[in-house]
Amino acid sequence: MRVRLKGLNSRTKVLADGTKRTYWYAWKGGPRIEGEPGTPEFIASYTAAAAGRKKGPEGDLLSVLNAFQDSEAFRGLAAVTRQDYARHIRNIEQEFGDLPIEALADRRSRGDFRAWRDQLAKRSKRQADYAWSVLARILSWALDGGLVPANPCEKGGRLYKAERSDKVWSVADEAAFLAQAPQHLHLPLILALWTGQRQGDLLRLPWSAYDGTTIRLKQSKTGTRVVIPVSSLLKAALDATPRRSPVILLNSDGRPWTSDGFQSSWRKACKRVGVVGVTFHDLRGTAVSRLALAGCTVPEIATLSGHSLADVRSILDAHYFDRDPKLALAAIEKLERRTHSPDQTPDRGKAV
Repeated sequence: MRVRLKGLNSRTKVLADGTKRTYWYAWKGGPRIEGEPGTPEFIASYTAAAAGRKKGPEGDLLSVLNAFQDSEAFRGLAAVTRQDYARHIRNIEQEFGDLPIEALADRRSRGDFRAWRDQLAKRSKRQADYAWSVLARILSWALDGGLVPANPCEKGGRLYKAERSDKVWSVADEAAFLAQAPQHLHLPLILALWTGQRQGDLLRLPWSAYDGTTIRLKQSKTGTRVVIPVSSLLKAALDATPRRSPVILLNSDGRPWTSDGFQSSWRKACKRVGVVGVTFHDLRGTAVSRLALAGCTVPEIATLSGHSLADVRSILDAHYFDRDPKLALAAIEKLERRTHSPDQTPDRGKAV
């Protein structure tokens, strides 16, 4: 007679001698079952585990995922963020939808989630981190609402370590792109470099946001409102562009871009002109880096780009900002001016 044991879960591990061994558990995150599958010892061990299962929050992880998507916490996210969350939630549901909520209290469930993230990282470490952060956010919300007993994805760290100091558009990259790329891609480059805004916000930017001297927009990702003074170069580019649509940036057919269409055209243009190793997204960090090299303060940069002060410091310190020798030279020049200034010369007759 064949007995079906509901919720049974297995994990295969490689031992120190290289052999593989499969361990069985009463459920994901549940106690390990002794004996070999099909033996009386195995069935007795499973039965004992099931009988001793503590009563906890009812339901499975799928119910939590659904509740989150019905919550104000989800509805309050920007539209593009909701789309990203929904995509990752579908993947989480496929992998862990039937996980009993009470299993989250078992510390071994964190290992299962980490193994899942490691598997995703084989395709993309950045997306694996995003999926983990989505799950951690949902479980944090559920824990706060008493829907789950624990959040095993709290403080998971990151797999993707971006080194962006070599991902800055050089002046040569910019010149090559403007000289050889299709004309309808020139304005997106200039807008990105002189506003420091994200691709999505620039593709949606209407002419009504530009009054001839400033650009005003509300960032879709954070809701931050920014007022950007328009440089003479950007003004010349905007004023020379025909207003054929309510939206400023148009494709070669004179229609507003789709995100995928723009990315595809941009990649092809970069490949054609020999601009490699940088993306359109890197223009945002390049703008921050150039502002810093021009002597702008962190608050000045944050006000223009819409970053938080902490994000600007992080970008300058760890991501985009290669410590340019020009800054060291400027620092020495400032120190020398201060040292040789009559007002700064210490009185040698007094303690200093």
